[in-house]
Amino acid sequence: MQKENVSSAVPRIAVVLPAYNEELTIADTIRDFATHLPEARIYVINNNSKDKTGPIAREVLAGLGNAGGVIDELRQGKGNALRRAFHSIDADVYVLADADMTYPASRARDLIAPIVENRADMVVGDRHSGGHYARENTRSLHGFGNALVQHAVNTLFSAKLVDIMSGYRVFSRAFVKSYPILVEGFQIETDMTLHALHKRFRIVEIPVEYKDRPAGSFSKLNTLSDGAKVIFTIAQILRYYRPLMFFGSLALLASLLGVLSAVPVLIDWFSYKYIYHVPLAVLAASLEIFAIVLLAIGLILDSLSHQQRLQFERSLLAGTDAYRS
Repeated sequence: MQKENVSSAVPRIAVVLPAYNEELTIADTIRDFATHLPEARIYVINNNSKDKTGPIAREVLAGLGNAGGVIDELRQGKGNALRRAFHSIDADVYVLADADMTYPASRARDLIAPIVENRADMVVGDRHSGGHYARENTRSLHGFGNALVQHAVNTLFSAKLVDIMSGYRVFSRAFVKSYPILVEGFQIETDMTLHALHKRFRIVEIPVEYKDRPAGSFSKLNTLSDGAKVIFTIAQILRYYRPLMFFGSLALLASLLGVLSAVPVLIDWFSYKYIYHVPLAVLAASLEIFAIVLLAIGLILDSLSHQQRLQFERSLLAGTDAYRS
């Protein structure tokens, strides 16, 4: 029989709002979540804002009498803001949303339900299934980038996720306290998804409404630079968590290049019993040796990755405070 850690106590809910220069929307975002989750503590992670985001957030939270607060994080980047939040905030359920009024607080309870009912470790607000993101998004390259990342992640991890990069998520305590945040910027959502897939956390996607930023509010995303960071993150995850595939692919490429380099050498030998293309012979041999080394590295790292996953599972099963309440 499966033993579950189910508690009848009222869960402690924390709403986490990373904010960088969001003075136009932060007050309405806080009030929206306070209206729909009056029992939640609301935390604004003021990520080195140059405008009045921090003072406005403090004033609104004080006026509402909310037990949360403003946490300042000077290191720029959403990943740094969330790292500070997850280290500083203690809760049973963590609600993550952007501070720009793009995600509906009215759907927060729908996203929280699978966590409270112990049916999920991470719930994602899916912007795509209802077509809201396609209608509201005015940046075509962002849509293309989202589709590219979605396809890559689903292929690598045999998943069927719809919205890899949604910023509207709810997490269990187990997920938050076992998630090492090593990325700094907007690739954090992709990193969260990959961590959940690799560590076999339960993911539930729930369609939610999405609307573009209000007039006067500007996105901090840069299509090319942030897109490149996300792709780099996927490559890094592949390197760390699928090392046999990563190094095996490089080994196959090196081996094929070695075979191509050896063609003139083999023609020399079979035709003249003598090798005229000596540099190509050296290159071909070097590439094949390099391929063998890469394959050996992949096999070793794959074994280490498997051991790491075993240790992680044992930590979860042990029920230590670092992973479970």
